[in-house]
Amino acid sequence: MKRALVIGFGSIGKRHAKILSEMGFQVAVVSRRQIVFASTYNTCKDAVADWQPDYVVVASRTEQHIDDLKRLDQAGFKGRVLVEKPLLAKPASLLGLQFERLFVGYNLRFHPVMEVLRKALKDQKVLALMVHVGQFLGDWRPGTRYQESYSAERAGGGVLRDLSHELDYVLWLVGKWTRVTALGGKVSHLQIESDDLVSVLMETEKCPAITIHMNYLQKFPHRNIVAVTQDETIKADFIAGTVTIDDQVQVVKTDVNQSYRRQHEALSKENFDDLCTAGQGQAVVELIGAIERSISEKRWIDATAGL
Repeated sequence: MKRALVIGFGSIGKRHAKILSEMGFQVAVVSRRQIVFASTYNTCKDAVADWQPDYVVVASRTEQHIDDLKRLDQAGFKGRVLVEKPLLAKPASLLGLQFERLFVGYNLRFHPVMEVLRKALKDQKVLALMVHVGQFLGDWRPGTRYQESYSAERAGGGVLRDLSHELDYVLWLVGKWTRVTALGGKVSHLQIESDDLVSVLMETEKCPAITIHMNYLQKFPHRNIVAVTQDETIKADFIAGTVTIDDQVQVVKTDVNQSYRRQHEALSKENFDDLCTAGQGQAVVELIGAIERSISEKRWIDATAGL
């Protein structure tokens, strides 16, 4: 039986630990807090030396990812690592890390709705993508005050980082971004420091017009993509579990943890093709930086000009 180590035990760390346990992994957790779990450690060094994991999930706060990766490397871990999204809070070098493989946890790549959408888009010319994701932040983590969550913090929270799934899968579906502009930031009455609404206008190598709207504000969850191609209009709705191609609706069965399980299965079985690589994760972090710069400077940012 393989051994897994989860660094961080917030809501997403608990989810990873539970799913990995259900999948047959022996699981230990590194947490600086006092927690209730069968096997716990206070430091990466102690965990790697004693638990000797085959697989590590970094699920700490986004701004702590870089330090946790360095601690893990210094502790001598050489196996596979999955870092929760986004990879980093801001661009930083990962050179020198000695892991066998390093991936980023963009599990929506493994959602059954995404699988159907990708097949529908295969070999098609995409003329436009319209992406919308939003949910009221106060509903995200029952039992936790949203003002005290990492989402509320300027350093590692905000919609651009929390909802960066949308940025990742857009780049995955239609190639590298070439230019981008955006509006938004902290616009509402929410008691947070981070951005709560952002609207992005972007072009990529394979698509001339992309809009991405993300917010912490709307009172009913919304996560969908509309793709306009030369021949069809395709709508993928992650909340409803449907893919509509013109007037034909396909219902896609799923559950809340399925995409996480499929992601872990792909990594453990060495099916790496659909996983987000460290390089792709870095590209999302750079895009976030470009969007923030566009909002601040009120202008288009060209990818070839650098950040």
